[in-house]
Amino acid sequence: MNDVILRDFETGDADWLVEQHGVLYARDEGFDRTFAALVAEILADFIRGQDPACERGWIAEEGGQRLGSIFCVRQDETTAKLRLFLLLPEARGRGLGRHLLDTCMAYARDRGYRQMRLWTHESHRAACVLYARTGWRRVSSKPVRAFGVDLVEQEWEIDL
Repeated sequence: MNDVILRDFETGDADWLVEQHGVLYARDEGFDRTFAALVAEILADFIRGQDPACERGWIAEEGGQRLGSIFCVRQDETTAKLRLFLLLPEARGRGLGRHLLDTCMAYARDRGYRQMRLWTHESHRAACVLYARTGWRRVSSKPVRAFGVDLVEQEWEIDL
């Protein structure tokens, strides 16, 4: 991970992020195309309305190759929302996920947020283990039908 850099998200990264989410989640989880559409909506909202004083997105890169992403967006005055946390399979197991998560949480803390929240699915086991190891608490869990499959949707939070 020595050569990995975290840089600010740029508008030109949006298509890559939509494609990677769509491809990886279709392959690994059986998600249909509505998931990529959701990612595109989230990114469009971020691009249109980002408040640079309290919201930020990062892209992890190594040798000019994108490896992953994470975003901190405002939910309300005291709560940040973690979004679009993604690692390509070849980037996993190197501590990069922890580095992205720590960076995002430190940013939120530095901007005065007192809490962070996130939304995920039970099937994202490695991410859920990472959240639990870093002090996040699962606050809700419910079965849903989304993206063409049956899932268990979860919400997690952490006090900063």
